[in-house]
This record gives sequence, C-alpha cells and structure tokens, in this order.
Amino acid sequence: MSQSFVPVPANSDFPLENLPYAVFSTDNNKVNRICVAIGQHVLDLKAVSQLYPSQVQKSLQAETLNELMGLDFEAWDVVRSQTQKLLTKGSELDHNVDLKAVSIVPQSEIKLHLPAQIGDYTDFYSSIHHATNVGIMFRGPDNALMPNWRHLPVGYHGRASSVVVSGTPIRRPLGQTFPDGAEKPVFGACKLLDFELEMAFFIGGKGNQLGEPIRVDEAWKNVFGFTLMNDWSARDIQKWEYVPLGPFTAKNLGTTISPWVVPTAALKPFLLENFPQEPEVLPYLRQSIPFNFDINLEVSLKPADQNESLISKSNFKHLYWTPLQQIAHHTVTGCNLRPGDLMASGTISGETPDSYGSLLELCWKGTKTLELPGGKTRKFLQDFDEVIIRGHCDKNGLRIGFGECVGQVLPAHPVPQ
Repeated sequence: MSQSFVPVPANSDFPLENLPYAVFSTDNNKVNRICVAIGQHVLDLKAVSQLYPSQVQKSLQAETLNELMGLDFEAWDVVRSQTQKLLTKGSELDHNVDLKAVSIVPQSEIKLHLPAQIGDYTDFYSSIHHATNVGIMFRGPDNALMPNWRHLPVGYHGRASSVVVSGTPIRRPLGQTFPDGAEKPVFGACKLLDFELEMAFFIGGKGNQLGEPIRVDEAWKNVFGFTLMNDWSARDIQKWEYVPLGPFTAKNLGTTISPWVVPTAALKPFLLENFPQEPEVLPYLRQSIPFNFDINLEVSLKPADQNESLISKSNFKHLYWTPLQQIAHHTVTGCNLRPGDLMASGTISGETPDSYGSLLELCWKGTKTLELPGGKTRKFLQDFDEVIIRGHCDKNGLRIGFGECVGQVLPAHPVPQ
C-alpha cells in the first residue's frame, strides 16, 4: 500500500488500509457530513465529492451514510479505491493546497454523530460461550443451551430510537423488579446494571423486497461495515419481565455504538474460517464462504476519579453464527431489510473467564467480585462508572482499528410518585 500524505502515527487505528466512515460536524460548520478517518485527521468527503465519479457524488454530500449504504457493493468499492487514491502522496488532492486546507480536519476539532439514521435494530445471541454461561447460571449445565440454539440464530427486535453514539451518557433505568424473597414486585432504580461487549454491522445494498429472502451466500452484498457496540442491560429488570416474550425495558434504556464504521473490505486480510457448527444446520443456513474475522476486543472500566482498568479481552471469532447466517435467517420469512438497519452480534464471550463479555459472567451472577485498583470492587455497574470498549485487527504489521465505544452511567431519575 502506498503512503498517505496525511501523517499516520505508529499503531494508529486508522491507516490508509482502513478508512472507516463516520458523520461529523465542526464548530464553524454545524452541518453534519460524511468523513473517513486517516491517522488523527478526517477527510471531509463532501468537500472533495467532485473528485469522485458522478454516480456516487450525491451520496457523499448527504448528512448520513444511509444513501451511500443504499448503493451496491461495487459502488462502495469505487468510493473506497478513490478515497485511498486521493489520500496517497502525490495525488490530485495532495497537490491542491486550498482543497487540502478545507477537507483535511484534525479529529480534535470535530464532533461525531450517529453514522446513519437507524430504521430498525436487531440483536442476536450468537456467542456459544456466552449463551452457555448464562444457561448454566439459570438452568444448570445439563440444560445450558436451549434446544433451538444450535439450529438457528436466536435474536430479538431492539429499539432503534435509543441507539446512541459513543460518549452519550446512559441514565440508570427505573423499572419493576422481583427481588429474591419478595412477595410482590417493587419499583425503583435498577440495581444490577451491566454492559454487553458486542459488535454490530450496518445493512447496505439494495436490500430485499417484502416476501423475498436473501440467500446466505449472497448476504455479504448487504454488509456495509462493522462497528463496536455496548448493549446496556438491566439484569434485575430483565429477570422479572422477560418471560414469555423476552427483553423489553431492560434493554431499551440505551445501546451505544462507536461513531466509526469499518468497511468490510478493510477486514478481508483478517478473514478466518467460520466457527464449526454441530449438528449441521438446515440448507438455508449452510454457508460455503468464510465470513468470520480475527478482531481483538477489550473492555475497560473507569470508576469516577480513577484510571481505567482492563477487565475483559475477547474476540469476534468466538461467534457461532455469522452475519451472513443472521441475515439469511432474518429474511427467510421475507422480512425486508433497509439500508441503515443495524444488526448486533449479542454478547461476545470467549472460553476463559478473562474473556467474558459482561459483568453477569465476570462476576458469575453476583457470586464473585471484580477487583479494581485502589481497593475498589464491582459486581455490577455503579453510578458514574464509564465503560470503554475497543477493538482492532493486527496481522503482519497491519493494524485496523475501530476506535472507541464509550458510555458513562448517570444516576436514575427520582422515582415518580
């Protein structure tokens, strides 16, 4: 790969081989616009849109990524290759001093926003280690996985309106719980607030018409790119409300995503074989192409007035069900997907305790204590705790990063009388 004329520090998340998309504004230009990250800067794609083929210019001038997502994968490749060309030393942009001055913006001067208008959000439950851990806690080792789990990607429809960009505080929710030993439910602030280490991908392409499934080996055409996610969870509220229809207010309190959307093309050097599945899945879920990735994930916890501490290290490769299988199952009924729809992995846990992707697992349903520096401990999140999720790929000197997904817990509102 050629070198960019924009400086890229060593171990940067954002080399020329990455170019993740985001939506940003600045103090002197409040209009939201699309950019890509390069080193510690961004390239304002609206400012240079005239340097791209005419068929993609309008999508680069939009205020969200939805229009670009709505093009096909061939158009995404055109935009990506032209962006790499423009950012390379000696390019047309490199020689245009005036255009460089307005289009290359330091990240320290920008405000980042949700990258897309999210129409619908679906959360899957695709990590076999996480599902097994939770099953052991609540049903015992003999019935850890429900009978359907190895046959289909379990999921539920989440709430798109409360998906927020990294840096947005999350208010501790109020709700009903049924404490152990109680005779009736009580109302108040959640006491067992948790994070969930997840990744998500945005739907792109032309989508599918209502009534038309997407074939599993064609579904890659609908994966625009990936982002980090923290799907906050109120465990005590969830325990009381989830039977029989599953998560509701325990999950709609907020879902945090990174502002950066890493294009699928940037992840190709990190492809792995899909997680082995036993028994063999039904024909509509049989995937013949690899679509699993070696993405290192980590979670840090930062209590108020204290440095952050690394509490979990996991990897995307632990997912049993792939994004392509998730799309195939989601649409096998004919459900129509639209550009900007968000699909989440579910909590990503590895095999060992240091790789568990939630406090529910790290503290094993509150029976263990997480030790933090300075003598602090946690079983679940406390007010003003900050959760920081990071992710990156690393192979043969190439690093592709996802930035950060950050959220701080604020105290609950006063209980309504």
